[in-house]
Amino acid sequence: MSDLKITLIQTALHWENVDENLRQFEYIFTPLKNTTDLIVIPEMFSTGFSMQPKKLAEEMNGKTMQWMRQQAKAANAVITGSMIIRENDRFFNRLIWMRPQGDFDYYDKRHLFTLGNEHQHYSAGEKRIIVTLNGWKICPLVCYDLRFPVWCRNRRQTTDNGPQKQPSPVDRGQWTVDEQFDLLLFVANWPERRNFAWKNLLQARAIENQCYVAAVNRIGNDGNGIYHSGDSALIDPMGEVIFTQADTTFTKTFSLSCERLNDVREKMPFFQDGDEFEINTK
Repeated sequence: MSDLKITLIQTALHWENVDENLRQFEYIFTPLKNTTDLIVIPEMFSTGFSMQPKKLAEEMNGKTMQWMRQQAKAANAVITGSMIIRENDRFFNRLIWMRPQGDFDYYDKRHLFTLGNEHQHYSAGEKRIIVTLNGWKICPLVCYDLRFPVWCRNRRQTTDNGPQKQPSPVDRGQWTVDEQFDLLLFVANWPERRNFAWKNLLQARAIENQCYVAAVNRIGNDGNGIYHSGDSALIDPMGEVIFTQADTTFTKTFSLSCERLNDVREKMPFFQDGDEFEINTK
């Protein structure tokens, strides 16, 4: 496991205009070639948070997926963000984890934003994913998922002898592969009028999971006149804010320290005293 370079991109989005959004991000990506391991862009980065999936949805072999494949290869980095996907006559707010080799994983947003009628247009996901990059285990989630700590939770493996103690990231033998993570990642279109919750929940997720949290949110007004202040952030495993910025476009690259992560978990093994639980997604 080595330190991880992560690039957060905070920007406005062109409402329901795929071509303009892809052009914008391609311009931003160009100087990042060979400088970072992971590039993070907002939720529904190609359209904005639209409830028009019948008009905007793409197939998994569509234009935006092909564009992501090309851009990840050109940057020599993983690119992740969510987009509108049509699959088997259903629509998904789907996060894509595109590797520079052209293969990918994906995560369908579990918690659909009922206040915005997202549940009336999209189908909910049923499974988290944990992806690996430079030895880091990363759990990527989408916007409203942030409000649900059980879904965001690091979990212990249980054995016949009871729960295991929390290991350092180097000693993974006591964890199940699909439950443990070192970085919790959020892509979002989170409105400014609820940014108090956004800021505080991000810190809470870092503290309770003893992990880094990285979050990318858009800025500006969307097509419904809803303003987004960004407040994209990077938070360390103690809940200390390393960086956050509101209301401006930025591209920032950070190095996440595996030494810092190990130090927090080894000196303060709080997780070993936690509760056991299961998640029923049906």
